[in-house]
Amino acid sequence: MTVTTLRFNQVAPGLDRKDVSARYRATVEMSAFADAQGFDLITLEEHHGVVDGWSPAPIATAAAVFGATERIPVMLCALITPLYDPLRLAEEISVLDHLSDGRVTVVAGIGYRPAEYELMGVEWKERGRIQDEVLETLLAAWTGEEFEYRGRRVTLTPPPLTRPHPPLIVGGSSKAAVRRAVRLRLPLFTAAHLPELVEYYDRLAAEAGWDGGFVLLPPDPTRMVFCAEDPERAWAQFGDRFLHEARTYASWQTPDIRSAVSTKALTVEQLRTEGTYCCLTPQQCVELARAEGPLGNLLLHPMCGGIPVDAAWESLHLFADQVMPALKEL
Repeated sequence: MTVTTLRFNQVAPGLDRKDVSARYRATVEMSAFADAQGFDLITLEEHHGVVDGWSPAPIATAAAVFGATERIPVMLCALITPLYDPLRLAEEISVLDHLSDGRVTVVAGIGYRPAEYELMGVEWKERGRIQDEVLETLLAAWTGEEFEYRGRRVTLTPPPLTRPHPPLIVGGSSKAAVRRAVRLRLPLFTAAHLPELVEYYDRLAAEAGWDGGFVLLPPDPTRMVFCAEDPERAWAQFGDRFLHEARTYASWQTPDIRSAVSTKALTVEQLRTEGTYCCLTPQQCVELARAEGPLGNLLLHPMCGGIPVDAAWESLHLFADQVMPALKEL
């Protein structure tokens, strides 16, 4: 069956405090609704110092989501793990694993914005070394046993619920990320559809005599869907919101960064033509799912770019009422 995913990043242009609060509450309430309706996954993101408040605290947000849901998993995609104290991060994720009854997956990214490192007082040029230390610390801490950390012996409690540890995936779009994942015996999640990295991962794993890994690739193309009865009207109403998010994200990109949602669009019409951001009727959503087959993915982004919360709810209810039953029949 087609995987149904809800994406949240709480973007709130203007940072009106009541609007920001409404978006975080809506994230939790929509997650509970999705849980009850049979959606498959919720994704949360992390960025810092963005003028529209783009998702700086995904761990806290995930904790609230888990408190309101019973079965739906949450993927933190991605945590910028070099920005965290390794021991505190190990504790936070372990507790989140218990709160969620094992429903949290962490994609550990290295980030691509020097401004975030500067804001948090972390040296950008040291990010690779720091990432290695953080991941190694997480894996050691989650055993529940004593281990050496920066020249001293430490033990963290509680150990996580999930054994041997909560799902931890290396995120990235470079060969360095592949080498890190294989060395640590972890899966890889590429930032874009990069099958050449799958080949590189498989080759390194084979050379290391390890067959327990895998690579997750974003769909090609990746589409973020806003479900609407009238797509033309939706584009007219919310096209500027889609463009705001797309242009904000594009402003962080450099020539060596590969992303599944990168854009060159400067206008709403150009963005619409690219096809990454989509306004689709319920029937078009079903047709897309049918065309992609059982391994397809419908990624809904109801509050994209600051779309009003009421309009986001209308879109989500429309999808749940008219698309989800059809997907079950497929």
